[in-house]
Amino acid sequence: MINENQIEDTLKELFDNLEFPEEPAGLYDPLRYMINIGGKRIRPRLCLLAWSMFKDSFSEEILQPAAAIEVFHSFTLIHDDIMDNADMRRGVPTVARKWNGNAAILSGDVMCIDSYRRIAKAPAALLPQVLDLFSTTAAQVCEGQQYDMDFEDMPEVSMDMYMKMIGLKTAVLIACSAKLGALIAGANGTVCDNMYNFGYNLGLAFQIADDYLDTFGDQDVFGKKIGGDIVNNKKTWLLTRALEKSAEMEKAGVIAPEYGRMALLNAMRLPVASEQDRDAKIRKTKEIYEAIGVDEDAKYEIIRLHAAAMDCAGLIGLGKVKYEMLHRYADKLLGRNK
Repeated sequence: MINENQIEDTLKELFDNLEFPEEPAGLYDPLRYMINIGGKRIRPRLCLLAWSMFKDSFSEEILQPAAAIEVFHSFTLIHDDIMDNADMRRGVPTVARKWNGNAAILSGDVMCIDSYRRIAKAPAALLPQVLDLFSTTAAQVCEGQQYDMDFEDMPEVSMDMYMKMIGLKTAVLIACSAKLGALIAGANGTVCDNMYNFGYNLGLAFQIADDYLDTFGDQDVFGKKIGGDIVNNKKTWLLTRALEKSAEMEKAGVIAPEYGRMALLNAMRLPVASEQDRDAKIRKTKEIYEAIGVDEDAKYEIIRLHAAAMDCAGLIGLGKVKYEMLHRYADKLLGRNK
């Protein structure tokens, strides 16, 4: 049986030795740069974990597809940073800043192509299913990104719309990672579907947790400045829930006007020209969030989705030891301690 330490060692070796062509350097150096700046590797880790539920050792037929998922994810980050005009990624300059926008576009393109080269290392007999899953997921991630950009021009979105967007932009790739590992390991269709649903629910919870931490997290732990979503009026789970809940509470007469819907809309209009302005906007918005309880609502939703994910894991019939491995992965992903 493969244990978690073996998965970690295998992940490290895989990405320490991931190779790209040397020339032209302007095309391939950004790929090496993106892989070397690391990240949590949550997707390939889940892929290898899912494989380990059914296999006792690793082989290239799963290692390269697992790498493909991370390479594809890194490609989306390069292009996301271009669209967001972002300066920093994981504490270092983005590819577009370190090189330039054109280099970032082209390097992102070849990174996407490289992910398909790696996914094609899956067993030949399973390749049609693997490519269909991977390609469908890749298109869904792009759809989610488009919805996220569309939201920027909308005054507000419904919770159903928001959950659909994060399902596409974030959850499907995590779900794909789980299903891919099981599929290549030879698991049957029902098991693969339950593994997918495990990953999908975790992916939703992961994005909501990210939204929560951007506002209520510890800056030293979170790794970036707190409150960026508030400053940019980004459509997050917290803002979506707050706009809906403040209206409901006002209608029921259970909230003071200073914490109501109009107060929240006014907070969204506060200026952000200076550091003091930004701090004031963050402070006022957080005050409203806490007054109407959307911070606690977010924590409850994360717990609910975590439980839903584990219900799906329970349907796979793995036995206690392997179920607990999935449980530990879920807890670690969401920053929970048992």
